[in-house]
Amino acid sequence: MAGDIDNLKRQFLEHIEIEKGSSLKTVENYERYLTRFFEFGKIKNPSDITDTSVREFRLYLNRQSSGNNRATGETLKKKTQNYYLIGLRCFLKYLAKNKIESLPAERIELAKVPDRSLDLISSEELQRLLSAPEGNSEKSLRDRAILQLLFSTGLRVSELCSLTRDINFSSGEFSIRGKGSKIRVVFISDEAKKAIDEYLKNRKDMDDALFVKVGDEKGDGKEGLARRSIERIVKHYALKAGISKRVTPHIIRHCFATDLLSNGADIRSVQMMLGHSNIATTQIYTHITDKQLKEVHKKFHGK
Repeated sequence: MAGDIDNLKRQFLEHIEIEKGSSLKTVENYERYLTRFFEFGKIKNPSDITDTSVREFRLYLNRQSSGNNRATGETLKKKTQNYYLIGLRCFLKYLAKNKIESLPAERIELAKVPDRSLDLISSEELQRLLSAPEGNSEKSLRDRAILQLLFSTGLRVSELCSLTRDINFSSGEFSIRGKGSKIRVVFISDEAKKAIDEYLKNRKDMDDALFVKVGDEKGDGKEGLARRSIERIVKHYALKAGISKRVTPHIIRHCFATDLLSNGADIRSVQMMLGHSNIATTQIYTHITDKQLKEVHKKFHGK
């Protein structure tokens, strides 16, 4: 297989979409990372990718400010810089697999990043959030079902948006297609089942999506709420519940994981319920529970 760098990039992106089952968002991101590197380094052929071109690109990234950072003068976060390097490493591995000579992927080391921290909300704040949608209007019923379902299942917001109303929630479990098109089973609490049932009983429309806009809400399309709408709903009820921290659907997912671990669930089970392909991703939650254990130890032992 031969061709210039743009053809190889296109073939690589098709490969990760079709053979690897990557989401369209991942494909779009990888295209952006590679295009930026190729344009910066004036890369025309795989042989143009060298230690020097990568090092110069890393220096360039490390000196960039973007988005909100422009106001503060802060440069691109190390984690964001690593996304570009990960995309390039995947591309180089693809070239090597197809016996196209270029820089070995293992020569690209990622920048060290500080340990990830989670800005969680307390159990009491979580309960206030879940109880914030009051009344029996269609909007309140929908929003209560959204919040209960997020905490009950630990779904990603993209997974929540993909749900349709033909799912049988009565069994207490259903299958979801997550990242990388991997299918997993998620489990739903009685409280969440009840909230969804009450919401569906009040639906008058015929849309297939499980959660749709109501009344005069600005929609993200004819059917179904999109990510931004769900994020706005969560933010609205967090403010209503008097929570000063930034609350997102992903923070509710964090609460789901830490609640399981705090109550004795093993990390492998939590990994499967979250749909993490790598247990190292799940490992972050053990730091939270370790901290809680330390506080318990300090309070109840060694007086």
